[in-house]
Amino acid sequence: MLDWIDLINLSVASAGLMLSILGLVLSLVLRYLDRPSRRFFVTFFSILTAYVISDLTSQISLGLFSESFSWLSGIAIFLESLFSSLLLLLLTEYLLKELGEKNAGENPLLRTVAVIWGIYVLLLIITQFTTVIYYVTDDNIYVRGPVYPVLLIPPALIMVLNLITLIRKRERLSVRTRYAFFIYFFFPLLAMLVQMRFYGLLLIVFASSFSTFILFVTILLDQVDRFVSQEETNARQQIDIMVLQMRPHFIYNTLNSIYYLCDLDPKKAQKVLTDFTNYLRRNFTAVTKRDLIPFEEELEHTRAYLSVEENRYEQLLFVEYELSHQLFRLPPLTLQPIVENAVKHGVDPQLKPLYIKIRTQSTDSENIIIVEDTGPGFDATLPDLRTAPETPGAAEELYNADHIGLANVSKRLRLSCNGTLEISGREGGGTIVTIRIPDHISKKGV
Repeated sequence: MLDWIDLINLSVASAGLMLSILGLVLSLVLRYLDRPSRRFFVTFFSILTAYVISDLTSQISLGLFSESFSWLSGIAIFLESLFSSLLLLLLTEYLLKELGEKNAGENPLLRTVAVIWGIYVLLLIITQFTTVIYYVTDDNIYVRGPVYPVLLIPPALIMVLNLITLIRKRERLSVRTRYAFFIYFFFPLLAMLVQMRFYGLLLIVFASSFSTFILFVTILLDQVDRFVSQEETNARQQIDIMVLQMRPHFIYNTLNSIYYLCDLDPKKAQKVLTDFTNYLRRNFTAVTKRDLIPFEEELEHTRAYLSVEENRYEQLLFVEYELSHQLFRLPPLTLQPIVENAVKHGVDPQLKPLYIKIRTQSTDSENIIIVEDTGPGFDATLPDLRTAPETPGAAEELYNADHIGLANVSKRLRLSCNGTLEISGREGGGTIVTIRIPDHISKKGV
């Protein structure tokens, strides 16, 4: 018959079992854990689950079954003790890994802990043949022997050694990981001391499960932070490469335009070159910025480019602006490459003059830039995006080297501010490029 303390112990152990199984499942399915940590926590939670199951088995066997099940109680208690000690050995090795210790297998701490653990296992085996530490009577009753505390000395010593190592080398760990290890070493040790003082109350199972789960969640959060930080670093590196790629592209096209003017109109070429030099001097720093910039700055870049091209293509290029909304931010070199693409593929002395219209507008959730041109048309010069899958990267996959500016704009928008670039044909001929930038991102710092 179970009394009230047995019910408490069963409830505590059941809670520990749920935590250990939850930790095992999460260790298997979450993708943010690195391989060594995943291997450790899958192994650790598996052993922890076996430990808790052994504890529950011993409690049920001792509390409900008759003397004929004393053998089951003895096996369950032995496995419970063995699994709990094995957790300490594994945790020592993982602590050394987190501290950055190389060749953990040759570390003096791990060797010392392994020796202490071996002594504990030896005591545990001897216990099965004596009654001085603990034993299960023929009536299926668990009894602590006169030297029972001796069995608790090795695991307590392992915890103390780990705790001392943690304190000495705590600066190597993040604050969260440091506290998580402290919790693991402190709570089971405290539960062990309570159990020595209050016979019959079993707290160490729940303390071990709870502390392990806290450690797991903490390590997971640290690795998620590192993963996100690495993703942001990779994204910024991609942006840096693309900005460097676009800047020479723009300079090359501008200088090429000046080259043609040198033969057609040397004075105009001189003026355009002066304007271009002033532009570089004023805006070179802004061009290389990685953070979002005010739309007005990007508009200046675009106007400077167009001033060069309008001088080159007199009576062939006309630009109109409808800028009703300008209070937002965007990645540098977003608008200019789109306009450049329209000029490059739309201006032709054999065709009608090219008209470009630049518009801005806003909704409750986004800022919109629309570049519309009357060039040769969507089908004539650009891959057909109207039938392309609406997936991230579709634009850059479809654009070849001739459209590197648009490909870069599309990718940089996505990486920098979760923006999008859409391309469609214009009714009556020409192309419409639409940029959408989330309002909550693009208005930061405006």
